Amino acid sequence: MTSAKKIKIIDYKAGNAPSVLHAVQRLGFQAEFAAGPGDLENAACIILPGVGSAGATMDSLSESGLTDALNEYVINKQIPFLGVCVGLQILFEHSEEDDALCFGWLKGRVKRFDSALLRVPQMGWNKVSFVNDTPVNALYGAAEGYFYFVNSYYAKPEEQSDIWGKADYGGDFTAAVRRGNIYGTQFHIEKSGEAGLKLLRGFLQSC
Repeated sequence: MTSAKKIKIIDYKAGNAPSVLHAVQRLGFQAEFAAGPGDLENAACIILPGVGSAGATMDSLSESGLTDALNEYVINKQIPFLGVCVGLQILFEHSEEDDALCFGWLKGRVKRFDSALLRVPQMGWNKVSFVNDTPVNALYGAAEGYFYFVNSYYAKPEEQSDIWGKADYGGDFTAAVRRGNIYGTQFHIEKSGEAGLKLLRGFLQSC
């Protein structure tokens, strides 16, 4: 008998998995933590929370044996994936933070905001405009919304088609990305009030 598919939240040393689990449960969905490769076997979708640095995140995932497993499930098996905050940044090839080599699922690099011009990190609410249609947009039902950010770094995708949402902090920057089954939000979707919960519900329903 095949076990039921479940929402999986990656639980690793640098993450904030409990707060994401709470948000998912608040929406009425059941989810469980995944701390190792075997925990992903019956994944309906995968959420990778992010707190801390890109280098520490990649190291922690490697130590847990999750790097290869995520490549298998997200790239080869095309399981829907959502990366949050640092979880978005490590989708790209390289981050200036810790000079880290990342997954490289999306082409591009992650750069630091200019602290000579801006307060770094950016902390607080900012308006996100969604610039590409996705299944989640249809379920979210809005072209823009205010979301909560805590970030010193931002992604610069090579492919404009990978940009899902934009925000302004000393100029436009990428606030959300999407390519196929891969989604990422630079903002903390789980800390963004009703807008964040509505967007998260859209992702979970689209799975």
